[in-house]
Amino acid sequence: MAGILEGKNVLVTGVTHNTSIGFAVARFAQEQGATVLISNFGRALGITQRIAKRLPETPPVLELDVTDADHLANLPAMVREHLGEEATLDGVVHSIAYGNPETLLGGNFLDGPWEDVAQAVQVSAYSLKSLAVACRPLMPTGGSIVGLTFDATVAWPAYDWMGVAKAGLESCSRYLARDLGPQGIRVNLVSAGPLRTLAAKAIPGFGDLEDMWKTRAPLGWDNSDTEPTARAVGALLSDLFPATTGEIVHVDGGFHAMGA
Repeated sequence: MAGILEGKNVLVTGVTHNTSIGFAVARFAQEQGATVLISNFGRALGITQRIAKRLPETPPVLELDVTDADHLANLPAMVREHLGEEATLDGVVHSIAYGNPETLLGGNFLDGPWEDVAQAVQVSAYSLKSLAVACRPLMPTGGSIVGLTFDATVAWPAYDWMGVAKAGLESCSRYLARDLGPQGIRVNLVSAGPLRTLAAKAIPGFGDLEDMWKTRAPLGWDNSDTEPTARAVGALLSDLFPATTGEIVHVDGGFHAMGA
C-alpha cells in the first residue's frame, strides 16, 4: 500500500539530532514514500551529515542558514542539484528555533537584551517567511509548509522570550497562509507538548513544563516520543488536508484544552 507522501519531495530544515522533531519527521516522511532532503549549517552541518545515515535512506544534506540571504537565494539551485533540473518541492518543514538560554530563558524575561531578542525573533519566527519565499519558486503548483510551535497563547514558566518568538511565528504563519493561499500553498503549524529534545534540554527550568503535562494531559504525554508530532506534520504535508491552512494542530495529549 502506498504511503500518504508517495511521490512527494519534502525538505526538512533544522535536523540537528536523532532525538529532534525534524529527524522524526524526515524518518516518517521517508516511510510514507517521500523523497526527503534535510538541512543545517555551520558547525551543526557535520553532525547532521552523520545523523542522516540513521534514517531509512540517507538523504541529501543541504547547507542552509535561514538568516543568510545568499543561502536562501541559492536554495532552488541546491534542491535541483540533488533532485534534477525540473524538480519541485511538495512540502517544506520549518523545524528551526533559537534563543540564547543564558539571557532569554529560565526567568530572564525582564533582563533579556534586545540584540538577543532580535536574533531569537529572526531565527524562530521571521525565518518562516524567509524560507517560504525562498521555496516558492520550487512550488509552482502549490504544496504544504509546516512549522513547529509551542503554544504561545499563554505565558509559560522558563520559556520567556522564546514564547514571544513563538507568538511571532504563529502570527507569521497566518499571514503567509493568506498571501500564499492563492498559489495553492498551505501554511500550518503543529504545536507539540514538551519533548526532551537536545534543544529543550538547554532550557533552564524545562522540567517545570514537563511536570505540568504529567497530571493535566488527558491522553497522557510521553516527552521522549516524537512520533505523534511527526505523524501530524506528515499528515499536513500530505493531500489529506487540501483545504486547511492558517491552522495550529495541537499534539499535546489534550493538555491545551484543559482548564487550570
